[in-house]
Amino acid sequence: MGPGPINADPRVLRAMSAQLVGQYDPAMTAYMNETMELYREVFQTANEQTLLIDGTSRAGIEAAIVSLVAPGDRVLVPIFGRFGHLLREIAERVGAEVHVIEREWGTVFTEAEIERAILATKPKLLAVVHGDTSTTVAQPLEGLGELCEKHGVLFYTDVTASLGGNTFAADALGLDAVTAGLQKCLGGPSGSAPATFSPRAVEVIDSRKSIEAGIAGSADEIHATRIRSNYFDLAMIFDYWGEKRLNHHTEATSMLYGARECARLLVDEGITAAVERHRLHGAAMLAGVQGLGLATFGDLSVKMNNVVAVVIPDGVNGDAVRGELLGDFGIEIGTSFGPLHGKVWRIGTMGYNARTDAVLTTLASLEQVLRRQGAVVTAGGGVGAAYDVYEDAR
Repeated sequence: MGPGPINADPRVLRAMSAQLVGQYDPAMTAYMNETMELYREVFQTANEQTLLIDGTSRAGIEAAIVSLVAPGDRVLVPIFGRFGHLLREIAERVGAEVHVIEREWGTVFTEAEIERAILATKPKLLAVVHGDTSTTVAQPLEGLGELCEKHGVLFYTDVTASLGGNTFAADALGLDAVTAGLQKCLGGPSGSAPATFSPRAVEVIDSRKSIEAGIAGSADEIHATRIRSNYFDLAMIFDYWGEKRLNHHTEATSMLYGARECARLLVDEGITAAVERHRLHGAAMLAGVQGLGLATFGDLSVKMNNVVAVVIPDGVNGDAVRGELLGDFGIEIGTSFGPLHGKVWRIGTMGYNARTDAVLTTLASLEQVLRRQGAVVTAGGGVGAAYDVYEDAR
């Protein structure tokens, strides 16, 4: 019940147990095509280049940035939590001229603040984390696509923590590049990064296209500003997933099976229904921790549906509570990073664990562990408050 990874859906694990097939087996290329189509529905996009990056969600982030950004390009990163710092670092390693604006953790930027920064820095790329699990809040993306189009800026966001559990539609938001991961609301294991790229982003990426020497044809050339990574070279990856079936790398077959099943289950449930499920169980968890008398961290008006930050009460050993929950009840919750380390717990309700029994069991267990730690809590207040939320939803 932490901020991710979470328990994978048993149906995803079952799908991953299927036998391997060759990467150019007709069955495999059909699976790849099916996966692309399913993730178009998940991302709510018509982008042709909607596919998987083999690696964790960070692999998706790095592939997007290294393929879109050449050394010397300007990148603007609004930072409101740990993962904004990650976008900054990756862009700096690529050789970009990175500009940042920062907000206090637990808050988000206004559209006006971001526009002022765009006007001041004139970036090629605006790189924004949507939901940052380190703070549990989500940056509103509405209006930013229009800003980027107005000022000729590419718009990228990382939705690893939010996709599937919070309202998100890539095309409606005017996004050029989006990357995610399976291990949160999508209910799968870490190791595959779904991603989608607009025609405008594809044009930028293809302008740097360079085929590696061992598989290049006589007409292929090495571009002067070729993408600085081979493995994360999206120009080649697009051809790998496309009709050319470029022999770029060996597909992570079992992860593809899992990612395909994650998307299939989400589409079968319905994107709107899945978001509402996460909203309901997230609301019940929030009400429950408040019902125990615990304080929460961050601006609740922009809190993600799927995770809540709980302020550790004075005099309570946060790590000891986490240890007892795990050892005695088999329940894992998270701590946080940077300025929030040792100050908050992060409790997730996402993917397969966005369920009534998981919420109620976690709250009941947390109450007992807190009592053993000497904390003053409201007896039955957590489960009771969560039940009230569920009753109101019936």
